[in-house]
Amino acid sequence: MTTDIRSSAQPLVSVVVPCFNEEDVIGETYRRLTAVLCGSGQARFELIFVNDGSRDRTLELLRGIQAGDPSVRVVSFSRNFGHQMAVTAGIAHAEGEAVVLIDADLQDPPEVVLEMLARWRRGVDVAYGVRGEREGETAIKLWTAKVFYRLINAMSDTPIPLDTGDFRLMDRSVVEALQSMPERDRFVRGMVSWVGFHQEAVVYRRAGRFAGTTKYPLTKMIRFAVDGILSFSLVPLRLATWMGFTAAGLSLLGILYAMVLRLLTDIWVPGWTLLFIALLFVSGAQLVFLGVIGEYVGRIYGESKRRPLYLVQERLGFPREVRGRERPVESIP
Repeated sequence: MTTDIRSSAQPLVSVVVPCFNEEDVIGETYRRLTAVLCGSGQARFELIFVNDGSRDRTLELLRGIQAGDPSVRVVSFSRNFGHQMAVTAGIAHAEGEAVVLIDADLQDPPEVVLEMLARWRRGVDVAYGVRGEREGETAIKLWTAKVFYRLINAMSDTPIPLDTGDFRLMDRSVVEALQSMPERDRFVRGMVSWVGFHQEAVVYRRAGRFAGTTKYPLTKMIRFAVDGILSFSLVPLRLATWMGFTAAGLSLLGILYAMVLRLLTDIWVPGWTLLFIALLFVSGAQLVFLGVIGEYVGRIYGESKRRPLYLVQERLGFPREVRGRERPVESIP
């Protein structure tokens, strides 16, 4: 992004807000965003709400908001495709020189976007939020989040900042780099780290949800963690290889031990219990790593089908030429 655009009085900034069953908070989210961002006078903003197949009144409320505000855009999926796909769709529809990702639950304060925008004007390509404090979250969730980020950094060749989410501002050059990555199993915060560019942290205090319930229960958190690890690490496969070498080495030692006892002594090999335990251990390890290999093979199978990442059922607020433009990661109904 050129310095002239960053330093211009009114650059266009796109704010992407993925939504899933957020009827209790969506009105307040819109009010806070417009009050903070549009009232700052630092840039022109477009708000892109992505309805990820909500089953409540979220889409109805978004239609009403868009009807009264031409700066609001709405992208509505044909069904629920998941948070990462909603983020991807918002990025694909963004027209701004910079793009902000923020969730609809108001845990990430809109006021922090102004600090991210200031960093961008000074030449930073990605200003990502780091959760210095986290309100309203259980000790188990805090602990598992810390473990996840440290585990994935230990296993991945791409360092991912600790204690971050998708809350960030990205320059257009970074957005275009992400657009060139049409992989199916998406871990956006890892993808942003992978593309590089000049990135800086913005530490902030994360609030509790304004209303509603979390959209990431334990099962989804586990699946998200698996996506992050398998998308950016081959360590599980290498671990399977080293486990195989270790088991083979121990087996060879056991064979030599049995041959020595049988050929040089009158003692038969004792240890039926130990043999039984070893057999169960090796069989269990084989099944575990077959599952790991199956995860990777399944991802290859998913990529080979070349299905669109998501399907859009409805768009509101976009210019005609934008509505009809082909995009690389979606199917246009």
